[in-house]
Amino acid sequence: MNIIGHRGARGEAPENTLGGFQYLHDLGVRAVEFDVRQLGDDELVVMHDDNFIRTTGMDKNIYACTSSELAAYNQAFIWMDWKAVEVTPTLQQALKIMHNFEHLEVEVKAVTDIQAAEKLVIELQKQLRGFEQTAVITSFDLKIHHALQQQKSIFKRGLLVEHDIQEKAIAQALEFDCCQIGWMDQLATDAMICATQQENLNVSVWTVNDVERAKYLQSLAINGLITDFPKMMQRHLK
Repeated sequence: MNIIGHRGARGEAPENTLGGFQYLHDLGVRAVEFDVRQLGDDELVVMHDDNFIRTTGMDKNIYACTSSELAAYNQAFIWMDWKAVEVTPTLQQALKIMHNFEHLEVEVKAVTDIQAAEKLVIELQKQLRGFEQTAVITSFDLKIHHALQQQKSIFKRGLLVEHDIQEKAIAQALEFDCCQIGWMDQLATDAMICATQQENLNVSVWTVNDVERAKYLQSLAINGLITDFPKMMQRHLK
């Protein structure tokens, strides 16, 4: 079972930042999950929210920015003991730190329409060249999966599930040629994990921050444990 750092290591370092990814790298963890959005100038950036307010304290929608304006927003704003300023990274900047990672879960955030999905995934696949063996493109948004399927993407794909649709999620994952399902922890029952595995789909579970729960999921032979606290999980899981 891979210990996968959630948004880098969001419980231990500023989320979705170069400093956070370097922190994960320095721990010796070689599996990471992070979020991707496309700005109006087409640049792909790594950020979970569509507004800077939670992570930087500044109320600004990210889609109102171009990549040249990102330097004004410090993603380490709420980390009082974090010495460095952490600017929202581009995907290309983040991938430079991840060049020797063994597993990347690249979550594409929801888009407004299929045209936006097509445009985003074309650029995403271009930037992920060289990571074909390690990257899994994941999304909740079926428009993203549709675009990847239409483009006959060579990248592995994973369906993310946050609603209690049970076996319907497995059917959707198979329909869109996914290799895995990322189950929200509350939905990752023994029955759903087993049913997913029976269809030869890999299983990631998010977000798991309880050690005993992590040990139990490990006993079920899931593939990936997505956690905010990779250092803690390293210490307690064999």
